[in-house]
Amino acid sequence: MVARQAVHDPTNLTTPVSILVTGASGFVGAAVVRHAATKSWRVRAAARRPLVDLPAPVELVCGGDLAVASGWSTVLDGVEAVVHCAARVHVMRETAADPLAAFRATNVAGTARLARQAAAAGARRFVYLSSLHVNGNETFDRPFTAADTPAPRTPYAVSKLEAEVALGDIATETGLEVVVLRPPLVFGPGVAGNFAQLMRALYRRLPLPFGAIGNRRSLVGLDNLVDLILVCARHPQAAGRTFLVSDGEDLSTPELLRRTAAALGVRAGLLPVPAGALRALAALVGKGDIAQRLCGSLQVDMGATRKQLGWSPPCSVDAQLRRTADHFLANLAPG
Repeated sequence: MVARQAVHDPTNLTTPVSILVTGASGFVGAAVVRHAATKSWRVRAAARRPLVDLPAPVELVCGGDLAVASGWSTVLDGVEAVVHCAARVHVMRETAADPLAAFRATNVAGTARLARQAAAAGARRFVYLSSLHVNGNETFDRPFTAADTPAPRTPYAVSKLEAEVALGDIATETGLEVVVLRPPLVFGPGVAGNFAQLMRALYRRLPLPFGAIGNRRSLVGLDNLVDLILVCARHPQAAGRTFLVSDGEDLSTPELLRRTAAALGVRAGLLPVPAGALRALAALVGKGDIAQRLCGSLQVDMGATRKQLGWSPPCSVDAQLRRTADHFLANLAPG
């Protein structure tokens, strides 16, 4: 058993903590760094590329490629908690000959190496940013809970589950306090991917064929996710647990589009095309996964998160949509 480095006072959630944030140049990691710095936490940011507007007290270190990097001991010196956001993420145009092997090299083997070195360096806690897709891609009769049997459907989700299992084994061997978070789709200022594409379409007032969809989906705004991450970095009841997270308000695709359009100052033009027709057409052109995300339901029951941590989302959906839209209008919108 490796000797643990004690957090100053684990029952006082306002005492500053020394943390290492991996993936600090990414969407979530950068937000964790900024927010932790505002709390006067001692933040070491591991990134593979330079960071802009880095808060002055933050120490920037080179994280390297998780798939091959092995020398974390110097970076981990004096760190009480690791917030592990770095990962090989799902990509729309996969180039790897063996995607699962590529995901495993970074998300499983790389995560396990980092966790073992964190334990050896005396870190007390390891917060792992996993994915709701460990549970599955779609809900039907009820929302997902953290106690459900995992059912990952993609190589990315399989690798995330395997990393969770590896971290559990390391926790048992070393005493490292592992906390797993499984967020759904994350949105916020600077969001990319499908969410950004939908914002562009709304801003340009393009008609979208989603008016007849009656699904329910859980989302989580960046502010709410980061708040929970930092709670999990030190809360005594978080150790050894897996938590689901959302904004606490499930939306249909039409509701999300209308409220996002309102935040952008435009009106959503939604055409009432039946969901079945959309799915069939998308399957014909090889876009079935996108149709599933837009037409299917994916709901989270985070009652256990609220109960165990006494945590509730501090920001409303609409407030976060406004922040997201403001950033889009200031930085991405043409003209």
